Amino acid sequence: MSAPIVAIVGRPNVGKSTLFNRIIRQQKAIVDEQAGVTRDRHYDRTEWSGKEFTIVDTGGFLIHFKNSIDRGIRYQIEEAIDEADAVLLLTDVRSGVTDIDKIMAKMLLKSKKPTILVVNKVDNARMESEAGVFMSLGLGEPSAVSALHGMRVGNLLDRILTLLPEKIPKSDDEKSLSIAILGKPNVGKSSIVNALIGKNKMLVTEIPGTTRDSIDSYITRNGRLYRLIDTAGLRKRSKVYENIEYYSTLRAVRSLDQCHIAVIIVDAREGIQTQDLKIIDMAVQVKRGIVIALNKWDLIRQDKTIQKEVLQSARDKLKIADYIEILSTSAITKVRVFKLLDVCTQIFEEWNKTVETSELNKMVQEAITRHHPPAYYGKQVSIKYCTQTSSAPPVMTFFVNHPDGIGESYKRYLQKHIRKRFGFSGVPLTLKFKKK
Repeated sequence: MSAPIVAIVGRPNVGKSTLFNRIIRQQKAIVDEQAGVTRDRHYDRTEWSGKEFTIVDTGGFLIHFKNSIDRGIRYQIEEAIDEADAVLLLTDVRSGVTDIDKIMAKMLLKSKKPTILVVNKVDNARMESEAGVFMSLGLGEPSAVSALHGMRVGNLLDRILTLLPEKIPKSDDEKSLSIAILGKPNVGKSSIVNALIGKNKMLVTEIPGTTRDSIDSYITRNGRLYRLIDTAGLRKRSKVYENIEYYSTLRAVRSLDQCHIAVIIVDAREGIQTQDLKIIDMAVQVKRGIVIALNKWDLIRQDKTIQKEVLQSARDKLKIADYIEILSTSAITKVRVFKLLDVCTQIFEEWNKTVETSELNKMVQEAITRHHPPAYYGKQVSIKYCTQTSSAPPVMTFFVNHPDGIGESYKRYLQKHIRKRFGFSGVPLTLKFKKK
């Protein structure tokens, strides 16, 4: 099921990025006293009271535009509102109700989107009483918070959950295997989809960024129904100036929510770049099966040594994520294009796989015998028991006397042994450690 989307909007310098960071409980969005620092949309998955949602931070809403970037920010705010399941209109108690606040309130009332009016920078009881003046915006009772100090943010989150739908149903047939086609612009995503479905359903040109939206296609192969989601190219943030790109990126995020497997298309001539790694990380974060398709393989010199070097270079870029499948393809010659579906099917089976508890514990004991967990503040760390607590995606839960004593290196050690024994190729594994 897709995670609901909540957008934070408001005029510049009211604390949108500070509230975003507070909600996701990390420092990600740029925060600065200078108005207009946030120029692109930041988004992240978070949860409250067991319910997950995606929170989106937008740039400051302006009435007058100094340049095309300001105009683009205005447009992306409007698109964020259109895409969101709920909206937070953030205001500043110290500034009172401004003309921009009034314009945004009218926009939100017209949109009929579920909206919470949030009055920020309410640091004491006197300011809390002053928040009542924002009732004049017509958006109902305001939620007074201090994003900087975290005051009453929990109450705001409780209120957000009441606005979110219980479920956002997928639009595809529940029996289909959903595959999101992701990647930078002009790497051949639409060409791959066209080659698979056998017709030019997608517009394919040499101009980067032709695909502006997520488009679904269906194909049946070997009795299985596949849903193909062709998404807009994800650009580097420094190059995201055209307003519609903001919307495309958020759509790609939602596509990851709706898919089982993420196929990340890379131009084989360029190899895996920094932006490709960011896209891969997005897929890892939501625990989807992952395949990397080195496309345009027909443009690689037909020399086995060179081809091996290209594949090895891609493998080296993945570092510890060596479980990810890599396949060389050509949308033009259709080399290994249909094998891409076969690999996705295999990974889907791995994604759904469940390991018997007895077999898993046998493997864990063997791993511990070879290399025991390091001591934790002078205390011996003992793994008592392990079981797979879920599949699709797979989660392994370990019961330990000192869970905090299991460091990242030992977690990677355990993952390596799990994969060596049970596979899970192309699938991110989640290892949880609980107190026994």
